[in-house]
Amino acid sequence: REAGYTTAFAGKFGFEVTDKPNAKGKLPESDFDRWGGGPGQTSYVTRQNKSMAHYADEYPHSTLSYGAFGRDFIRDAAKGDKPFCLSISFKAPHHPVTPDPKFDDIYQDSKFTKPGNFGREHGEHFSEQSRQGRQYTRFHEWKYSTDYDGVMAKYYQQIYAIDVAVGMIRDALADSGAASNTVVIYTSDNGFICGSHGYASKVLPYEEASRVPLIVYDGRHPTVGAERRCDALTGNVDFAPTILKLAGVDVPENMDGRSLLPLLEDPTTAIHESLPLINVWGPKEVHSLAVVTKDWKYIYWPYEEGDFEPTEELYDTANDPLELKNLSRDKSATTNLRRMQNVYDATLTRWRDNSVSYHGYPEFGIVFARNIRIDR
Repeated sequence: REAGYTTAFAGKFGFEVTDKPNAKGKLPESDFDRWGGGPGQTSYVTRQNKSMAHYADEYPHSTLSYGAFGRDFIRDAAKGDKPFCLSISFKAPHHPVTPDPKFDDIYQDSKFTKPGNFGREHGEHFSEQSRQGRQYTRFHEWKYSTDYDGVMAKYYQQIYAIDVAVGMIRDALADSGAASNTVVIYTSDNGFICGSHGYASKVLPYEEASRVPLIVYDGRHPTVGAERRCDALTGNVDFAPTILKLAGVDVPENMDGRSLLPLLEDPTTAIHESLPLINVWGPKEVHSLAVVTKDWKYIYWPYEEGDFEPTEELYDTANDPLELKNLSRDKSATTNLRRMQNVYDATLTRWRDNSVSYHGYPEFGIVFARNIRIDR
């Protein structure tokens, strides 16, 4: 906005903003030219979302209301002489499962193929710590074990509604004449385990929970319309510097991520040699720190109270993408284990050296130190 953009936000903002450590913040409504956001997860019922309630009669389910918000903002912003930046954060497909009944017939009676690592028998090699959170019990509670087709039909019904909403936004770009000068980024804040290894939900450092979609459409690029795939190692920390670069705004030096724009020119470019997967949310039993390279993943589980001991896992994700074999005790993988432990230690050192001093972050620099017993 300070750089001259007309800005808008709609959907779940997720967290409050404050410049005072440990203080309760507020939603940054006044920082945007148009606001359709809400606190926390917001509601699937449009009328219950204060800033979006005026869409409730036509779009009672929130997913399409956000599509309408984006459509209307683009129509108005495209008439002006300023560039615009729009961000929409859909609640779907977050629980509680609440698909828009408008699309009830889309996946009705559909059958879905279970992944090759589906079920508890494919999670017996996971750490005991990983079983202490709700991700383990939800395999049964959310009926992946007993009604997989029914659960997945509702899940994909919610995704379908997002596709329709995105279509509303892209149609507005085309109709306004702005499509050829606009970048569209489609991604998610987390992946989701749908019964793999006998787990469900997110948070855990396994592939299904940590991988997210990332689609970039640049209407200005000479290859626009040509699908190009890339397997470079990237993370959500890269989104902010990428967007700032696209907008012609300087990237602050203290940002952890890197711009992904080089991948638009050469999909084989390397952005990161490694990235961390951090979970310090929820019960401390399931806190974990993992590091990933393009081909390997190392996970450290520090919880060690009672009968628990710190645990490590190692996966050759290039050859074992379903994570069916933990190689941390396999002698043939010793060299790769040591290498990934070194990557982990270097990552933790950077955390200790650069973490903020509040919200308990310095403590994790100690908690995640390998083989160090501390009294919690």
